[in-house]
Amino acid sequence: MDIKNYMQQLGIAARKASRFMASADTNIKNQALTNIGDAILREKEALLVANKLDLDAARASGLDEAMLDRLTITEKSIKTMVEGLKQIVSLADPIGEMTDFKYRPSGIQIGKMRVPLGVIGIIYEARPNVTVDAAGLCIKSGNAAILRGGSEAIHCNQALAKLVHEGLEKAGLPTTAVQVVETTDRAAVGELITMKQYVDVIVPRGGKGLIERISNDARIPVIKHLDGNCHVYVDDDADFDKALRILENSKTQRLGTCNTAESLLIARSVAKEMLPKLADMLTSHSIEIRGCAETCTLVKQAVPASDEDFYTEYLAAIISCKIVGGLEEAIAHINQHSSQHTEAIVTENYTKARKFLREVDSSSVMVNASTRFADGFEYGLGAEIGISTDKLHARGPVGLEGLTSLKYIVLGDGHVRA
Repeated sequence: MDIKNYMQQLGIAARKASRFMASADTNIKNQALTNIGDAILREKEALLVANKLDLDAARASGLDEAMLDRLTITEKSIKTMVEGLKQIVSLADPIGEMTDFKYRPSGIQIGKMRVPLGVIGIIYEARPNVTVDAAGLCIKSGNAAILRGGSEAIHCNQALAKLVHEGLEKAGLPTTAVQVVETTDRAAVGELITMKQYVDVIVPRGGKGLIERISNDARIPVIKHLDGNCHVYVDDDADFDKALRILENSKTQRLGTCNTAESLLIARSVAKEMLPKLADMLTSHSIEIRGCAETCTLVKQAVPASDEDFYTEYLAAIISCKIVGGLEEAIAHINQHSSQHTEAIVTENYTKARKFLREVDSSSVMVNASTRFADGFEYGLGAEIGISTDKLHARGPVGLEGLTSLKYIVLGDGHVRA
């Protein structure tokens, strides 16, 4: 295959489809999403078979457990994909929304209109659900998408692509509005991230290595997060039962996700009472604790942490732990060591909670809730195309609004500038 020519053809088709999608009627877009959901439920057994082919090949090639977890789909996750599409259908269509109108002394009215970004290139590893999430969000937000999934999910992604195309075609929309790259040749990625005449933004989802490569080599704007070193801080004024539940869910529900807690901070005044019990819970889940010197004194099963441990996204049964003097030190530690993804405080003190929300510099900041809630589906976005830790354009889970831009609009009645 001539990769350069193949990718150029995808880009040409996507740009043409994006013009159509930008003016597509909301009801037609919603019908396409409903069609896709119906097709996924109808073909769930075939999807599970395709996923098994991917999983068998992944195990044979020695993929790690975190990647296998991301790669796996189940009947439950298939239902979640469809529920995500239903949520997107229920959301207001952002395209064409006009806001912020005001009169100027000249007599003209100035406002803003929300418009699609155009063509979105999404590059991702494992996680076949991204194929559906990305397709759904791009369709509803009036964009076209070029999806390049990892080779480890090729069978499931291609099966899902057929169902997406079926749903688009039945609704009268161009099937080229969502194109899944058919080749596993890595050269396709290199072409996609440099086709600035056809692609408006790139969204990478995967390991840190993939995202760093995309960010360094892309000639197109990138919406990204590199890793998820998420923190749970147990404050002096924490309720212990809440702290136990939140830490357990944040760290142990799933090990291989970017919103899994990787670091535990605890206030010194409550550490002697609470930390050994929290550690026992973690140990019961086979979590290794890498702690500061004070932690190792209080927790017999802890091993000494290196400086690097406090910066690390493990995606594994490991957590770092540090005892801090209080809220100020916790905030300083998080802002220095975190990846600006998601942080949580457990406290009954309203003033401290407000300070934590205001001063922690991350894309999601939570009070008395698990870091695992940092997710587009849980935030009511229907799904997410990714999570951004950047500060320009989009931050946090990127849903419909994150796939749009604003343009100024001016209303006059024969007005001319003096």
